Amino acid sequence: QVQLVESGGGLVQPGGSLRLSCAASGFTFSDYAMKWYRQAAGKEREWVAFITRPGGGTKYADSVKGRFTISRDNAKNAVYLQMNGLKPEDTAVYYCNADGTIIWGQGTQVTVSS
Repeated sequence: QVQLVESGGGLVQPGGSLRLSCAASGFTFSDYAMKWYRQAAGKEREWVAFITRPGGGTKYADSVKGRFTISRDNAKNAVYLQMNGLKPEDTAVYYCNADGTIIWGQGTQVTVSS
């Protein structure tokens, strides 16, 4: 079964950190670049971060650049999003996606609030 499963979300205070994980199964993970997206309540889904297949190249949305870090472990079929310096506007459901496919996870909620 082809699937992505996100985890690691939760409630954190402004300025705090979280590390999201996305576990892949049912397809050849290393064949795909990976992306993280997020969707805040009442807003459209937006792209957050991108990582190439071997993991040597990354890109970030301007809103998270310098605070978030995407990484992957092809041996573990996993992609990660380290989020530091969290702000209330980072509150959203975070999703991982295999680039160029309709393979999406179910999402994990991140809430940044004092």
